[in-house]
Amino acid sequence: MWRLAEAAEGGNNAGHTVVADGKEYDFHLLPSGIINPKAISFIGNGVVIHLPGLFEEAEKNEKKGLKEWEKRLIISDRAHLVFDFHQTVDGLQEIQRQEQEGKNIGTTKKGIGPTYSSKAARTGLRVCDLLADFSDFSSRFKLLAQQYQSMFPGLKIDIEGQLKKLKEFAERIRPMVRDGIYFMHEALHGPVKKILVEGANAALLDIDFGTYPFVTSSNCTAGSVCTGLGIPPSNIGAVYGVFKAYTTRVGIGAFPTELTNEIGELLQSRGHEVGVTTGRKRRCGWLDLVILKYANMINGFTALALMKLDILEVLDEIKIGLAYKLNGKRIPYFPANQEILNQVEVEYETLPGWKSSIINARTWDDLPPKAQNYIRFIENHVAVPIKWIGVGKSRESMIQLF
Repeated sequence: MWRLAEAAEGGNNAGHTVVADGKEYDFHLLPSGIINPKAISFIGNGVVIHLPGLFEEAEKNEKKGLKEWEKRLIISDRAHLVFDFHQTVDGLQEIQRQEQEGKNIGTTKKGIGPTYSSKAARTGLRVCDLLADFSDFSSRFKLLAQQYQSMFPGLKIDIEGQLKKLKEFAERIRPMVRDGIYFMHEALHGPVKKILVEGANAALLDIDFGTYPFVTSSNCTAGSVCTGLGIPPSNIGAVYGVFKAYTTRVGIGAFPTELTNEIGELLQSRGHEVGVTTGRKRRCGWLDLVILKYANMINGFTALALMKLDILEVLDEIKIGLAYKLNGKRIPYFPANQEILNQVEVEYETLPGWKSSIINARTWDDLPPKAQNYIRFIENHVAVPIKWIGVGKSRESMIQLF
């Protein structure tokens, strides 16, 4: 039996830190499963790929011990390409928003939004285009660059220089590229194997269901497994929701349970809450069950993974956001409008802290009763079982319940 680890959507605007065998890896475009020598990693058609970023990321992780990654990586020929000018435009659009509206979105300036815009406008270029007739690719690349230059007169693009680099990248990725749909069909219907699909961003950053407009430009929810990989809905098995024992957010956007006091700072420092991609500090707050239930409505979790429980172990008491009130009345939904979301009052339940280290806990019985109560409280309110509990950053620091 072999394993298949896949990325379904997003780009290198989000990051995952993975600790394995004492080594810490940072992944943005590479699926986290790339460190497993027995797994084949696949970047799906829903992902937008910045080729210089992909190879830069691989080189950084090679220095940390990642080996022979190119032999285990497959790239869909239908994935769209992020160009350097997409990244420049991303920054220019943020400046424009700030000047026109007095606020920006907090984009990572990795070119993700402009690339998905090109995709939706049907002017984007894909991996299959890069690997086909290069003169045709060059013509379409020049046309796309000129379109952006007409929108941003000050935009300077070294067209010939970028094309030269892209031609070199084309030969480097050519051995990795496959027809993604055929590849996935064979993976699903061939010899039995374990297939794990990884999403890039959190549910609240989804372009449709997130805190719009402070979202990413792709669908980060379970539905993107079908659209981002070409997997039929009937082939989706278990859906695991991963959440922290408290709530975090990078960048701008409404955050009802945010803590702007010393507890928020404590969570930030103890949890090392710094964005892997941006280096920005993450805003921190109490766990928000309204958000967790909302994410479950969209994704239909079969089980949950509760991470970073150990960060809370120093607190005397821990609050959990139970419900939102608007004008003194409970509302049974998560508001779509940002202004309304900023007005909600959170109804909290306060639980006692356990005030003891749990970093060496490896079974349910190793956890203090008050920590167990915290976990069961979440399970009861969300009505989804918690399968894993993270009590530290290493792979060994994980309790599996069933």
